[in-house]
Amino acid sequence: MTRLQGRGTPLWVWLLLTLVVLVLLAAGGVFLYVRNLTAPAGGTAYTLTVRPGDTLSGVARTLETRGIVKNARVLRFVMDRNGTAGSLKEGMYDLDGKLNVYQVAERLAGPARVPTVSVTIPEGRRIQDIPPIFQKAGFDVAGIRQALADASLSPHAKGNLEGFVFPATYEFRVGETPRSAVQEMVARMEQEFTPANVAKARALGLSVRDWVILGSMVQAEAANDAEMPIIAGVFLNRIRDRINLGSDPTVAYGLGKDLPELDRSAGDFTKDTPYSTYTRPGLPAGPINNPGQAALLSVLSPQRKLADGRDALYFLHGLNGEIYVNNDYNAHLRDIARYR
Repeated sequence: MTRLQGRGTPLWVWLLLTLVVLVLLAAGGVFLYVRNLTAPAGGTAYTLTVRPGDTLSGVARTLETRGIVKNARVLRFVMDRNGTAGSLKEGMYDLDGKLNVYQVAERLAGPARVPTVSVTIPEGRRIQDIPPIFQKAGFDVAGIRQALADASLSPHAKGNLEGFVFPATYEFRVGETPRSAVQEMVARMEQEFTPANVAKARALGLSVRDWVILGSMVQAEAANDAEMPIIAGVFLNRIRDRINLGSDPTVAYGLGKDLPELDRSAGDFTKDTPYSTYTRPGLPAGPINNPGQAALLSVLSPQRKLADGRDALYFLHGLNGEIYVNNDYNAHLRDIARYR
């Protein structure tokens, strides 16, 4: 067998050792190359927005351009290997060039952050007040008006959705349709109509619609939540005793005016409309605003008695901000003279 001159090691051993060294060097080079491609790319923070029709291939190229990954093909390979290549969802992903490619792939496989816009509907607003609020949030105001005029969206509404849009702060998806947004608000109001609450309303002789109408009157009359059960009690007692409710906000609504615009000298309180509780007995034709939860629940838990046990039948707000409640009309007139 041939041996190297002056050495006792066979040639084939040296050749094998050389081959092993070369393989190790090549493997090390490949390892370092792959490690470099999967390391953080060093780009600045970037929020990726994935829209309908976007592909992983296109997204990966964008992330390479933005310095979030070093190589788009490596990102696609990692997600293919992980079985998450089809997990990309419409929405927003917050990424950073400090993440390695495996961390980027994990982010993209997770839930997307859906862009939203906040819309706040205050308690007691009329339907006509709502479209401008949505317009400021970027919605199509004509579409909002059209949806609010569609009484078919609520089983209790008539004519339009007055009274059946729940006042609250909503987070709507950017691009959500006006109809879908209004449906969400109506659905939130329906949550108030639990079987227990409906049963309480019926025990008072009120349908769901009647309950909302009365709640809207309480909402309009009360200066604060604490007054609501008192005012609800007065109205319920007057309904029971067949006394006209005499609520100024119902007159204003029927005339298409705001409350401060009412003019007694112009005959506003004697003008008959389906909403006037001065000229007509019982509840007005419909809700006069969109009441909140406190007003609705006050109707179901009214305070119907005075401290002396007599029924509460009259109330007024004094100039000092206090509410005065009476059982008889003469005492009510004395309080008007004293506190207004």
